[in-house]
Amino acid sequence: MSRGCCPDYETSPKAPQETVTEVCCELHPPQKCGPAKCPECGELGKTVQRITLGALLRPEKRPEIPKQKEFCFCRSATCAIVYFAPDRVLFRKDDLSVAVGLKEPQDPAAPVCYCFGWTPEKIQAEIRNTGKSTVTDQIKAQVKAGNCYCEVTNPQGTCCLGDVSKAVKEIKEKVRLEI
Repeated sequence: MSRGCCPDYETSPKAPQETVTEVCCELHPPQKCGPAKCPECGELGKTVQRITLGALLRPEKRPEIPKQKEFCFCRSATCAIVYFAPDRVLFRKDDLSVAVGLKEPQDPAAPVCYCFGWTPEKIQAEIRNTGKSTVTDQIKAQVKAGNCYCEVTNPQGTCCLGDVSKAVKEIKEKVRLEI
């Protein structure tokens, strides 16, 4: 079960060299949602800020956002719950104005990177055309330039580079097997 792109800062020593995800994760460190578990699947929640919900919920659902600063994101791919509070379901996949790529693993058009529009099908096209992927380098450069808005655009409210790196690896293997 993946917990995000960054090391657990409380238990992992920092690597001496910069990693692909380090720049983004310094700006958007992943957090656990207290001890709260999804009321439907039991997955431990990941903290997201109110701004994430306000940006991604369909307009008619925004008035239903409770008055609090933090919420929990359910990372389970098989659960329809996206945001919850302890012991309370708040919003499901259908309540969002964007596809939640983590919860739509078979959809090649579902975003992997929300800030810069990367999807599995775009990554696959680049790999097929060039034999490699530059997506993580492109995202890293944009993050360094200050053009990353993960807390607003990504339903998880944090850096996407872990998910992007995983997608690139899986797609490279799929393309290799097809050859």
